[in-house]
Amino acid sequence: MNLIGHQKQWEFLKRKFESGQLSHAYLMTGAEGIGKKLFAKEFSEFIGCKFPDLKILSEQNKKDPLFGDGGEIKISQVREVQNFLSYKSYNGSYKVVIIDEAEKMNQEAQSCFLKTLEEPKGQTILFLISSKPDLLLATIFSRCQTMKFFKPKNLPENPEKSERAQKILSELSPVLNSTFAEKFKYVKSFDFQKQDPLEILLVIQKYLRQDLLRNRRILKLTEEISNKLLFTNANPKLALEILLMEI
Repeated sequence: MNLIGHQKQWEFLKRKFESGQLSHAYLMTGAEGIGKKLFAKEFSEFIGCKFPDLKILSEQNKKDPLFGDGGEIKISQVREVQNFLSYKSYNGSYKVVIIDEAEKMNQEAQSCFLKTLEEPKGQTILFLISSKPDLLLATIFSRCQTMKFFKPKNLPENPEKSERAQKILSELSPVLNSTFAEKFKYVKSFDFQKQDPLEILLVIQKYLRQDLLRNRRILKLTEEISNKLLFTNANPKLALEILLMEI
């Protein structure tokens, strides 16, 4: 397995597969970005599911004139899954569907998806991946076997996510240090079609946390220098230079 962490979850499914006891639907829950989708893909390959017997479903990002804004999984996509599962496996093994961010299925899509869960066909496995499983219908939740995933201690940071965060921060920096009017102008011109506001908030949160830690360190240094100036023969010019270089 070329995954970091999640060994217990892997061994659990592996034992189920070897004993012929795999369930037809698994709900993989846990924080975003910890490898749940990769895990599902790797396990699908492990049990012999290869292209074209593997289908991955995710949100539509483009604006749809019939359904409105993107950012959700629509009933048309669920019907594509049902059509996909209606055919026999090309490779004579399992057919697997991975639904990434399953909580983004709208109500109509979730209701339609229930039929797939209630009437599994042949060697079919459904992997629902979600960081917000409470947004799923209780009837979907109850028909899946839940597997909880936790962030591994040695999980490396996603380079693509890190680069995106840096870009957001570089665009935000002038705004954070600007006037109220300029901040209002930024929010008003914000394009919700191209950028997730939650991602912006997480970047701001990280920025403020780092800034707080930095300010605490500088405050501590200021106190140390003040004590040295008060109670020792420290060079005040040198002390001030050291402090200003840290700010």
